[in-house]
Amino acid sequence: MSKDTHPLRARVEGGGTPEMSDWYLKSETGVLRDVLLGPAETFRWLGLENAAWSSLVRDTLRRGLRFDKQLAMRQHREMVDAYESAGVTCHFLPADEQTPYQIYARDSSFMSPYGAVICQLASPRRRGEYAPVLRFYLENNIPIYDMVSAGNFEGGDFNIIRHGVALVGYTDHRSEEVAANQVANWFKAEGWEIKYAPIDQFYVHIDLMVCMLNDNCAAVCLDTTPDDIVAWLKEKKIEIIPATFKETMALGCNVVALGGDKVLSTLGASDLNAKMRAAGFEVYDPDMTMFTWAGGGVHCMCQPLRREAA
Repeated sequence: MSKDTHPLRARVEGGGTPEMSDWYLKSETGVLRDVLLGPAETFRWLGLENAAWSSLVRDTLRRGLRFDKQLAMRQHREMVDAYESAGVTCHFLPADEQTPYQIYARDSSFMSPYGAVICQLASPRRRGEYAPVLRFYLENNIPIYDMVSAGNFEGGDFNIIRHGVALVGYTDHRSEEVAANQVANWFKAEGWEIKYAPIDQFYVHIDLMVCMLNDNCAAVCLDTTPDDIVAWLKEKKIEIIPATFKETMALGCNVVALGGDKVLSTLGASDLNAKMRAAGFEVYDPDMTMFTWAGGGVHCMCQPLRREAA
């Protein structure tokens, strides 16, 4: 064993970590071939015990909305059908009654060109989600790049813009600055350009307001995204398709690039969907209210595992 090799850590200290060959993921925009999803069978709303961690959940509770298990199962199936019709192979985390929110598979980890990063979740009720996702990666021979140890950091706050360029968000509520720095420094050592995205905890994660659609276009909520981030995206020659504040707060900007100018969105994002179609995108728009009302959109619900080169 070399001095740079440690159990559950493929990351080479100081940079120079080799990129994966079997599992290829360099961007958020290449044609998606494999995706990791959570199990719908054990999903349920946590309610008051989750309200402290999401402004979206607090709004759902104020409105008196109720969970419908059968509707959730149908909506999840429609989302899976959209992936499969786009040629994506879906992999699923195992069902566990104790971790109903592992349906939001983006939170507990995120993929990089070097392997998976295992995150630390803020909510005590969700911290056990690290175990099934870690087992999944190990069982499928996906390297573990490293494991966050400095504090809370969730996968929705690592937002790959292009290969070697990423937004790293934090609210000091769900993701903390100290842990965001830990993650950012790993990737800086690999030669990445990192743009920090400190945001108010009301907005939960940076992927609620900025999501790449293809290599040169992003859906962005201009009402919530800090001006310096918008300017930085424009400096990268990234065209912005604006999402409204209302749709963004209903997870409407939380979309998934499927590659080949195809996008997975939701039925509720009608305004953004129309703009994306007008720009030439093919849009899949299943109704996902049982999941968006619980605090996560389709981008929160997926972990891309393999993409073709963008």
